[in-house]
Amino acid sequence: MSAAAKRAGIGLRPSGFTLLELLVVMVIIGLLAGYVAPRYFAQVGKAEIKAARAQIDAFDKALETYRLDTGKYPTTDQGLASLMTAPAGMPNWQGPYLKKAVPLDPWGHPYHYRQPGEHGDFDLYTYGKDNKPGGKNEDADLGNW
Repeated sequence: MSAAAKRAGIGLRPSGFTLLELLVVMVIIGLLAGYVAPRYFAQVGKAEIKAARAQIDAFDKALETYRLDTGKYPTTDQGLASLMTAPAGMPNWQGPYLKKAVPLDPWGHPYHYRQPGEHGDFDLYTYGKDNKPGGKNEDADLGNW
């Protein structure tokens, strides 16, 4: 090949990746994703459990403040909404007892409130990710007991 042909790029192999090189890279990326993704999603699940426990603790404190002001806990029918708006016939209500409206649990389900409770003066709980009683890990029930 002449020097002039080399300068013009004539007869040289075109630059780029072969199909085999692309497949190797995709396999490596797939292996890395298969290794990292389960660990990442396990951490997300743990964070949701911690967030639910923190919210239950905050509601517990707000309910205790409600009881100190009114002399009793909200009834099951009044529910957690009574932390934001005064129920009828509550002259000593000093709320709102939360800064924001009562949120859903980290999995998008409403919290459950029962007064009187089976585990104490009141029960405040979530059924977890599956929103069914019982379960393990993210599906486990979390409550104030």
